[in-house]
Amino acid sequence: MKILIVLLAVGLLPAEEAAPKPPEPKKAIAESPKQVAKAVSVAAAPKAPKSESLRYNVNWPSGLSLGEAEFTASPTESALNFAFRMDASVPGFAVTETANSRATRDYCSLELNKKGARGNHKIDEKTEFDSARMKANRSTEGGGKSELSISPCAKDAVTFVNFIRRELAAGRLPAQQKVYYGGAYSVRVTFAGTQRIVVGGEATEADKLLAAIKGPASELTAELFFAKDAARTPLLVQVPLTMGRFSMELVR
Repeated sequence: MKILIVLLAVGLLPAEEAAPKPPEPKKAIAESPKQVAKAVSVAAAPKAPKSESLRYNVNWPSGLSLGEAEFTASPTESALNFAFRMDASVPGFAVTETANSRATRDYCSLELNKKGARGNHKIDEKTEFDSARMKANRSTEGGGKSELSISPCAKDAVTFVNFIRRELAAGRLPAQQKVYYGGAYSVRVTFAGTQRIVVGGEATEADKLLAAIKGPASELTAELFFAKDAARTPLLVQVPLTMGRFSMELVR
């Protein structure tokens, strides 16, 4: 059940990856950028992020709740501060996790701290990003340390979710890139059209994105639904697994 961690955000896979390959050249992901811009554009330019708190239900394929999750943002004049918290469980296995991310105003990660537990496995680690050296230093409780090669503006998973929102607000999609959450994971986001979905008992039009996430031992595609509001609020995340389609749904 460790795959439940995917419901945290884009790029949160259950296994750690070794040092990543050199960053790939930046390129457009959508086959038709003009069509994507027309379909997803809300404003000519994205607005600066505002303080917010978004709560979600984490659900079984049957619709029964596994627990709760929360995204928060508290930007300052000099940095962007994002956080994610999840508390979910199934019989015999519980997942609790808190991830606090700090990034520049350009969405370049500076630091990621995460704590929690997956069953009996405790998590307490910090990743510090050094864009000038193109290195990220990761330290874990107990003295473990490792170094990763990164791009000049690398993004942790929590920052990356909010970066997607900014790009959507400008009628763009992020280029395929490595996203960091302990290890490095390749993430490719594509536009899959507009779809009418039901969230919190209310029907609404949403832009659907597909996030192909590849790690060292896992590969899957998550479905992400964003509101057509100026903030591009994340409404729903769905992860198809062998047991069914798990989801994280915004609480209205």
